[in-house]
Amino acid sequence: MRLAISGGSNGIGAATVALALSRGWEVTILGLGEPEVEGASFIEVDLDDETSISHAVSELEPGFDAYVGCAGVPPRDGFSIETLSINFLGTRLLAEKVIPLMNKGGAIVHVASLAGRAWQDNLTQNLALMALKRRDQLAEFVSGQEIDDVRAYNLSKEAVILWTILQSERMTQMGLRANSVSPAATQTGILSEFQTAFGQRTSNNMSRIGRPGKPEECAEVIMFLASQESHWVRGVDIRVDGGLWAMQTSDALNS
Repeated sequence: MRLAISGGSNGIGAATVALALSRGWEVTILGLGEPEVEGASFIEVDLDDETSISHAVSELEPGFDAYVGCAGVPPRDGFSIETLSINFLGTRLLAEKVIPLMNKGGAIVHVASLAGRAWQDNLTQNLALMALKRRDQLAEFVSGQEIDDVRAYNLSKEAVILWTILQSERMTQMGLRANSVSPAATQTGILSEFQTAFGQRTSNNMSRIGRPGKPEECAEVIMFLASQESHWVRGVDIRVDGGLWAMQTSDALNS
């Protein structure tokens, strides 16, 4: 079995690579930094650069059984355009270019975020973002929509979830399937950046569910969706959040 994964050099991606390798998969990592895990091949790619994406894909040999889109950036001050470019436009473009290289019966798994759970409440804005094709269109979009850094992150993850859902019928017709995974706060190297961006809310949420998630816990779900064991699961977003969404939903219903 062959797996291509973006963002497999660290964090949840690295945990996914390690798990895949332990199960005998052949893994190719597409990313910016050299991988933490040994045993996988590596191709450099910058998801903020369309040319870099095209070049990276040109180095891939066809015949992948799964593709995992795990690369992304957290909310950062003054980084709204880059966030939308990397987390959605680049993520979507890379997936589109890898799809023709996949075997029949293959699976696409995108790593979104619990921060993207409100896509239905922001459908118009999501569809407007999805209509964009180029990075140079983002400045006007961000300005016109008055999108700040946190909203850019949330929107990028909403769009990943929605785009994955919308691909389900197309993927089925191609003999493929697509799903997404939405972790809550996870113990990775960028957790502190989420705490800075989202403030006390992140700490409160982690306290409520007992701890942040572990990358390995997300990796287990990702590899389930990448494997044939989940062959009848299509167009689904699975929350890996320790029950946080359920608690917050209960709060809303009881308020």
